[in-house]
Amino acid sequence: MDKTKSIMTHHKMNEHDTQKHEHAGHLHGEIPMYFIGLGVYLFALLVPFSVTVTNLLFVVSVVLAGYHIIVEGIADTITNTKKNKAFQPNVHLLMTLAVVGAMLIGSFDESAILILIFAGAHFLEEFAEEKSKKEITSLLKLNPTKARLLQADGSTKLVDVQQVKVGDQLKVLPGDQIAADGRIIKGYTTIDESSINGESMPKEKAEEENVFASTVNGQGTFTMQVTKDSSETVFAKILKVVEQSQNNLPKAATKIQKIEPVYVKSVLLIVPLFILLAPILFQWSWQVSVYRGIVLLITASPCALAVSAVPATLSAVSNLAKKGVLFKGGAYLSNLSDVKAVAFDKTGTLTKGRPVVTDTFYKDETKQNQWQRIIVTMEESANHPLATAILTACGKVERLKMPVKNEIGQGIIGEYKGHHYRLGKPSLFTDVSQEIKQKTKKYTSAGKTVVYFSEDEEVVALIALMDRADEKAAAAIAYLKEQDINTIMITGDAKTTGEAVAHALGIDEVFSNILPENKAEAITSLQTRFGKTAMIGDGINDAPALVKADIGFAMGDGTDVAIDVADAVIMQNDLLKFEYAHKLAKKLNRIIWENIIFAMGIVVLLSVLNIIGQMNIGLGVLAHEGSTLLVLFNGLRLLFPLTKNFKNT
Repeated sequence: MDKTKSIMTHHKMNEHDTQKHEHAGHLHGEIPMYFIGLGVYLFALLVPFSVTVTNLLFVVSVVLAGYHIIVEGIADTITNTKKNKAFQPNVHLLMTLAVVGAMLIGSFDESAILILIFAGAHFLEEFAEEKSKKEITSLLKLNPTKARLLQADGSTKLVDVQQVKVGDQLKVLPGDQIAADGRIIKGYTTIDESSINGESMPKEKAEEENVFASTVNGQGTFTMQVTKDSSETVFAKILKVVEQSQNNLPKAATKIQKIEPVYVKSVLLIVPLFILLAPILFQWSWQVSVYRGIVLLITASPCALAVSAVPATLSAVSNLAKKGVLFKGGAYLSNLSDVKAVAFDKTGTLTKGRPVVTDTFYKDETKQNQWQRIIVTMEESANHPLATAILTACGKVERLKMPVKNEIGQGIIGEYKGHHYRLGKPSLFTDVSQEIKQKTKKYTSAGKTVVYFSEDEEVVALIALMDRADEKAAAAIAYLKEQDINTIMITGDAKTTGEAVAHALGIDEVFSNILPENKAEAITSLQTRFGKTAMIGDGINDAPALVKADIGFAMGDGTDVAIDVADAVIMQNDLLKFEYAHKLAKKLNRIIWENIIFAMGIVVLLSVLNIIGQMNIGLGVLAHEGSTLLVLFNGLRLLFPLTKNFKNT
């Protein structure tokens, strides 16, 4: 299915969320009845009544504690049978029949234990799901609801966020939660953006800078212009991502759900045949045959199998949400453990996305300070990343009063004390010394960008800049190499630039000079060579590759388009979070298979013991339901963070 079609509308999301909350509310209403039923059971067990009264109390316990199990077993079977136009029983129906069967042979005590343990396990499964929704609930609390809309006369009016339109002007007071994405048009402040990027340090914001919904204003007051509708803000998109994770189960869970009706029907067919044939095959009495048949019905129920994958997956998704990795579905997380290659975009993914000055050269060191002041004065008139990097590198130096022009295709031109100065790319200059040419060749071969500075058209200084590799990216790539996963950089940059960054990070292979429309083709070639491939990127140009990849990861600081089409979002542009996700995916995969093997092994063991006469109904109930609880608790372990020294090879 095209992953772009998997982006659901807010209406559908809210409708599904409402259904989930209604289901949770229904279960919460049944919990008091469950505990009353448990109390009745303990009362019947501890107080010496007659056998008839005690058995009656056990029946009451079954009805109270297992009411929702019985109703769901019968009602869901009828509904699914009508829907599929074929008999579609579920595990709840099987357990209901097992409880009734136990009563028919006089095992009222065991029937009560069976329903109490099964219902308890059912509530634990719901607990795992509720736990995984905790991050959504926390995020929803951060969702802004009110805005101060600026009126024509300069006054403000408090309105619902839904009433705010693109182009509206909002006033934001100290401590206010920002209501929409926009840009500051008047004022200066600091803003806590932890709800968006997880950073604890507030960011300084001035005019023309972007601000985001759900973030919290500091001590300043400012006016902003809304640039996005409330349903299209960065925060709203994060909510969509987290909510979608509830609706997409891993393949293992889907397969289990598909075979569950078939398995239940098989048990319902095998148990009557077993009861009918056992007297002939094993020379049992009809009473023993019926008893053993009921025990088989209990032990063969796939309760533990049914809870093998979903609680574990929901727990893992919740764990990752806390760590800043938001998956749109458990299937993507489950598949991550099988990835054989990971492709990376370069800028903003493997690098910091901000160039820095790495080298400088001045032809005459006695004039260095004066030339540096001229460079700073000229660069202040520019508005591009290289200018920012040069100004940062020069630090606080005296600015000069001189005319400066920024001419397209000519660089930055200035005049000072009768001399003509120019800043720009090397191709703009002709009077270049051999020494500077050699240094230029050295720096460009290392993937650096070179800027020349000339006085009266003679190049007298050189500045080399580079977008440096992210240290966290280097650590994540080292981990992938340990896991025998191939690492590839896909970039539109020149070969020398791409290879310089790749060498610094230890990346296996570089696809350079790749146009945006060809990135998807590059992913296809990797899938052919290696198999399952993940792609990590942050830009609009990465969107085709993110869609084509088996699993697409968007960086949280990336474009809306990349976040929309990706299968997961890595907040704070931290690739160590990808490493954590891969480790957790491997642990999830291992736990699911542990659960499945254990669950089916218990069924086989108990069934064999029953046939050879070494199993009674009480032991069968305890062993069967105990195994279900163990499977649940094994999955819930994924709620806890992985230890720092965790290795899952």
